[in-house]
Amino acid sequence: MADDFDPEVATRARAWRTAALIAVCDTVTPWQHGTVWLATRYPTYFDFNLVRVDDDPGMTVGELTTFAEDALDGLIHRRFDFDSIEAAEARRAGFHALGWRSLRLLWMRHDGNKPAAGLPVEEVPYDAVQDLRVSWYDEDHPDQIAGSYHEHAREVALRRGVRVLAVNRGGRPVAFAHLERAGDAAEITQVYVHPDHRGEGIGTAMTRAAIEAAGKVRDLWIAADDEARAKTLYARLGFSPAWTAMEITRWPGARAAPG
Repeated sequence: MADDFDPEVATRARAWRTAALIAVCDTVTPWQHGTVWLATRYPTYFDFNLVRVDDDPGMTVGELTTFAEDALDGLIHRRFDFDSIEAAEARRAGFHALGWRSLRLLWMRHDGNKPAAGLPVEEVPYDAVQDLRVSWYDEDHPDQIAGSYHEHAREVALRRGVRVLAVNRGGRPVAFAHLERAGDAAEITQVYVHPDHRGEGIGTAMTRAAIEAAGKVRDLWIAADDEARAKTLYARLGFSPAWTAMEITRWPGARAAPG
């Protein structure tokens, strides 16, 4: 069943994602069911090297993987971004059987009301929370070698004017959030709390601070795993579902499921 979203808001969410791709990618190739986006300067930043699928392509998983092999030739990964959640769900199990992983991504838009202040949060230089970024990557991708990812992510973030917010404990950052703004819209692109400090309300404080830092914008976006808990926190802080998409990725070293 299709999600009951406001079509205008969903269109703006897609447009925000597209604008980020335009800002970073240097090779854009239309295909029958979407676009192939490549950032050749940042080949290990998978969010900007992918095949985007705009509709139901009417293709099998095998046909899609063959297409990706050609479109993303020379990269260490393969990645689809499905704009249609129905088209993605219909093929999700087939991709999993081949060793691909999927993330059902819920884009949410803030209602504009500013939540009450929480714990003290400060804006810091990008590199001040690098140890936390490494911790986040290792936690989310324990079987992957980061390679040049962190270097590429840093360059992209600084190009996009990222603001970094942090909570400190004992003189060291234990949580951070990224905020990116362009025109009359913004996105909270990361919220991470070190495992040793979860359950202390820090994630809520980080998100509140990022909302406040965004200022007055038409749209403030945040994307959450639709099958995890963070979206509940974001809903309490004034975010409403706007659009559901899916990322399906074959990570380096992935193997097909047995049987």
